[in-house]
Amino acid sequence: MDGETSTETRILGAADALFYEHGVQSVGMDRIRDAAGVSLKKIYQCFPSKGALVEAYLRRRDQWARTALEERVARHTDPEERVLAVFDWLHDWVDGPDFHGCAFINAFGELGADSAGVAHAVRDHKAAVRGYLRDLAHETGAADPDRLGSQLAVLLDGAMSNASITDSPAPARDARQAARTLLREAVAPGARD
Repeated sequence: MDGETSTETRILGAADALFYEHGVQSVGMDRIRDAAGVSLKKIYQCFPSKGALVEAYLRRRDQWARTALEERVARHTDPEERVLAVFDWLHDWVDGPDFHGCAFINAFGELGADSAGVAHAVRDHKAAVRGYLRDLAHETGAADPDRLGSQLAVLLDGAMSNASITDSPAPARDARQAARTLLREAVAPGARD
Protein backbone atom coordinates (compact mmCIF):
# COMPACT_ATOMS: atom_id res chain seq x y z
CA MET A 1 0.00 0.00 0.00
CA ASP A 2 2.82 2.43 0.83
CA GLY A 3 4.38 1.82 -2.59
CA GLU A 4 1.05 2.58 -4.23
CA THR A 5 0.62 5.76 -2.22
CA SER A 6 4.15 6.83 -3.09
CA THR A 7 3.52 6.17 -6.79
CA GLU A 8 0.23 8.07 -6.67
CA THR A 9 1.98 10.93 -4.91
CA ARG A 10 4.70 11.05 -7.60
CA ILE A 11 2.12 11.00 -10.38
CA LEU A 12 0.02 13.65 -8.70
CA GLY A 13 3.08 15.81 -8.01
CA ALA A 14 4.13 15.67 -11.66
CA ALA A 15 0.59 16.37 -12.86
CA ASP A 16 0.23 19.26 -10.42
CA ALA A 17 3.42 20.97 -11.60
CA LEU A 18 2.63 20.47 -15.29
CA PHE A 19 -1.09 21.28 -15.17
CA TYR A 20 -0.56 24.39 -13.07
CA GLU A 21 2.23 25.81 -15.21
CA HIS A 22 1.02 24.81 -18.68
CA GLY A 23 -2.72 24.19 -18.39
CA VAL A 24 -4.68 20.98 -18.32
CA GLN A 25 -5.42 20.59 -22.02
CA SER A 26 -1.89 21.23 -23.23
CA VAL A 27 -0.37 18.54 -20.98
CA GLY A 28 -0.67 15.01 -22.28
CA MET A 29 -0.43 11.84 -20.25
CA ASP A 30 2.92 11.03 -21.91
CA ARG A 31 4.40 14.18 -20.39
CA ILE A 32 3.10 13.23 -16.96
CA ARG A 33 4.51 9.72 -17.42
CA ASP A 34 7.94 11.14 -18.22
CA ALA A 35 7.90 13.62 -15.35
CA ALA A 36 6.69 11.04 -12.81
CA GLY A 37 8.97 8.28 -14.08
CA VAL A 38 6.21 5.69 -14.21
CA SER A 39 4.49 3.82 -17.00
CA LEU A 40 1.21 4.92 -18.56
CA LYS A 41 -0.25 1.64 -17.36
CA LYS A 42 0.66 2.56 -13.78
CA ILE A 43 -0.83 6.04 -14.17
CA TYR A 44 -4.11 4.56 -15.38
CA GLN A 45 -4.09 2.01 -12.55
CA CYS A 46 -3.91 4.90 -10.08
CA PHE A 47 -6.12 7.33 -12.00
CA PRO A 48 -8.50 5.64 -14.46
CA SER A 49 -8.72 8.70 -16.73
CA LYS A 50 -7.14 12.07 -17.31
CA GLY A 51 -10.32 13.58 -15.89
CA ALA A 52 -9.82 11.65 -12.64
CA LEU A 53 -6.23 12.91 -12.49
CA VAL A 54 -7.35 16.51 -13.07
CA GLU A 55 -9.91 16.21 -10.29
CA ALA A 56 -7.26 14.79 -7.93
CA TYR A 57 -4.94 17.65 -8.90
CA LEU A 58 -7.62 20.19 -8.05
CA ARG A 59 -8.36 18.51 -4.71
CA ARG A 60 -4.63 18.60 -3.93
CA ARG A 61 -4.46 22.31 -4.88
CA ASP A 62 -7.48 22.96 -2.67
CA GLN A 63 -5.70 21.46 0.33
CA TRP A 64 -2.50 23.38 -0.38
CA ALA A 65 -4.21 26.74 -0.91
CA ARG A 66 -6.54 26.56 2.08
CA THR A 67 -3.80 25.31 4.41
CA ALA A 68 -1.38 28.04 3.31
CA LEU A 69 -4.08 30.68 3.66
CA GLU A 70 -5.19 29.51 7.10
CA GLU A 71 -1.58 29.37 8.34
CA ARG A 72 -1.00 32.96 7.24
CA VAL A 73 -4.21 34.21 8.83
CA ALA A 74 -3.45 32.34 12.08
CA ARG A 75 -0.46 34.64 12.66
CA HIS A 76 -2.93 37.38 13.62
CA THR A 77 -5.41 37.76 16.45
CA ASP A 78 -7.08 41.08 15.51
CA PRO A 79 -10.19 40.24 13.43
CA GLU A 80 -9.57 42.97 10.84
CA GLU A 81 -5.91 42.00 10.45
CA ARG A 82 -6.98 38.37 9.99
CA VAL A 83 -9.11 39.39 7.01
CA LEU A 84 -6.37 41.61 5.58
CA ALA A 85 -3.84 38.78 5.99
CA VAL A 86 -5.74 36.95 3.22
CA PHE A 87 -4.59 39.61 0.78
CA ASP A 88 -1.08 39.71 2.23
CA TRP A 89 -0.88 35.96 1.60
CA LEU A 90 -2.08 36.53 -1.95
CA HIS A 91 0.49 39.27 -2.51
CA ASP A 92 3.36 37.07 -1.37
CA TRP A 93 2.16 34.12 -3.45
CA VAL A 94 1.72 36.27 -6.57
CA ASP A 95 5.11 37.86 -6.02
CA GLY A 96 6.83 34.46 -5.94
CA PRO A 97 8.28 32.59 -8.89
CA ASP A 98 5.66 29.85 -9.02
CA PHE A 99 2.46 31.85 -9.50
CA HIS A 100 0.46 30.98 -12.62
CA GLY A 101 -2.96 32.27 -11.65
CA CYS A 102 -5.77 30.51 -9.88
CA ALA A 103 -5.67 26.79 -10.70
CA PHE A 104 -9.43 26.59 -10.22
CA ILE A 105 -10.33 29.49 -12.48
CA ASN A 106 -7.85 28.19 -15.05
CA ALA A 107 -9.21 24.63 -14.98
CA PHE A 108 -12.82 25.81 -15.03
CA GLY A 109 -12.04 27.99 -18.05
CA GLU A 110 -10.51 25.03 -19.84
CA LEU A 111 -12.86 22.21 -18.84
CA GLY A 112 -15.73 23.46 -16.69
CA ALA A 113 -18.33 23.33 -19.42
CA ASP A 114 -17.41 19.79 -20.44
CA SER A 115 -16.43 18.13 -17.17
CA ALA A 116 -18.88 17.85 -14.32
CA GLY A 117 -16.10 16.52 -12.08
CA VAL A 118 -13.87 19.53 -12.70
CA ALA A 119 -16.77 21.94 -12.26
CA HIS A 120 -17.69 20.23 -8.99
CA ALA A 121 -14.10 20.36 -7.65
CA VAL A 122 -13.84 24.04 -8.56
CA ARG A 123 -17.18 24.89 -6.99
CA ASP A 124 -16.29 22.96 -3.84
CA HIS A 125 -13.05 24.92 -3.49
CA LYS A 126 -14.66 28.29 -4.11
CA ALA A 127 -17.47 27.50 -1.65
CA ALA A 128 -14.95 26.45 1.01
CA VAL A 129 -12.93 29.65 0.56
CA ARG A 130 -16.09 31.76 0.61
CA GLY A 131 -17.16 29.98 3.81
CA TYR A 132 -13.77 30.65 5.38
CA LEU A 133 -13.99 34.32 4.43
CA ARG A 134 -17.52 34.43 5.85
CA ASP A 135 -16.19 33.03 9.12
CA LEU A 136 -13.46 35.68 9.19
CA ALA A 137 -16.09 38.33 8.43
CA HIS A 138 -18.18 37.03 11.33
CA GLU A 139 -15.19 37.48 13.68
CA THR A 140 -15.09 41.19 12.80
CA GLY A 141 -18.65 41.75 13.98
CA ALA A 142 -19.86 42.53 10.47
CA ALA A 143 -23.59 43.23 10.32
CA ASP A 144 -23.94 40.76 7.41
CA PRO A 145 -20.99 38.32 7.43
CA ASP A 146 -22.44 36.29 4.54
CA ARG A 147 -22.49 39.32 2.30
CA LEU A 148 -19.04 40.51 3.42
CA GLY A 149 -17.62 37.01 2.93
CA SER A 150 -18.99 36.93 -0.62
CA GLN A 151 -17.58 40.39 -1.35
CA LEU A 152 -14.16 39.36 -0.04
CA ALA A 153 -14.28 36.24 -2.23
CA VAL A 154 -14.96 38.38 -5.29
CA LEU A 155 -12.03 40.63 -4.36
CA LEU A 156 -9.76 37.63 -3.90
CA ASP A 157 -10.70 36.02 -7.22
CA GLY A 158 -10.49 39.33 -9.07
CA ALA A 159 -7.08 40.11 -7.62
CA MET A 160 -5.78 36.64 -8.56
CA SER A 161 -7.04 36.98 -12.11
CA ASN A 162 -5.66 40.48 -12.53
CA ALA A 163 -2.33 39.53 -10.98
CA SER A 164 -2.04 36.65 -13.43
CA ILE A 165 -2.83 38.86 -16.42
CA THR A 166 -0.60 41.75 -15.37
CA ASP A 167 2.17 39.54 -13.94
CA SER A 168 2.22 41.85 -10.94
CA PRO A 169 1.35 41.57 -7.24
CA ALA A 170 -0.17 45.09 -7.32
CA PRO A 171 -3.77 43.81 -7.63
CA ALA A 172 -3.36 42.02 -4.29
CA ARG A 173 -2.45 45.34 -2.64
CA ASP A 174 -5.39 47.06 -4.33
CA ALA A 175 -7.71 44.28 -3.15
CA ARG A 176 -6.32 44.61 0.39
CA GLN A 177 -7.18 48.30 0.42
CA ALA A 178 -10.65 47.57 -0.96
CA ALA A 179 -11.12 44.91 1.73
CA ARG A 180 -10.19 47.44 4.41
CA THR A 181 -12.85 49.80 3.03
CA LEU A 182 -15.44 47.01 2.98
CA LEU A 183 -14.57 46.06 6.55
CA ARG A 184 -15.00 49.59 7.79
CA GLU A 185 -18.40 49.86 6.12
CA ALA A 186 -19.60 46.39 7.12
CA VAL A 187 -18.82 46.29 10.82
CA ALA A 188 -21.96 46.68 12.90
CA PRO A 189 -22.13 49.84 15.02
CA GLY A 190 -20.51 49.20 18.38
CA ALA A 191 -19.12 45.78 17.38
CA ARG A 192 -15.51 46.91 17.72
CA ASP A 193 -15.99 48.96 20.90
